Amino acid sequence: MRQIVRWTSAMTMALVMWFTSACVYMNVKQPLDTDLQETQLGTKVGRSQAQSVLGLVAWGDAGTQAAARDGGITTLRHADRETLAILVGVYARFRTVVYGD
Repeated sequence: MRQIVRWTSAMTMALVMWFTSACVYMNVKQPLDTDLQETQLGTKVGRSQAQSVLGLVAWGDAGTQAAARDGGITTLRHADRETLAILVGVYARFRTVVYGD
């Protein structure tokens, strides 16, 4: 009987860890482009970001216009989106990185 309880507890713990593993820490970078083989990055880089705590308080501007302004870019060539989340959204950061001239 004890072995069954131990096995059930171990399996439950393994399943909980499996399903919540991405909820503890997530750092994802993704391109915002549909034609990657034709991408030219340009000579300038600009960044913008917004942050959030508990989904209740948020600040910043993660838009492409703010990122282009940051890098002094007038012609956008490519953009990336970066998302960082810690402890299921206790803290989250959304960043836009643009490339151009």
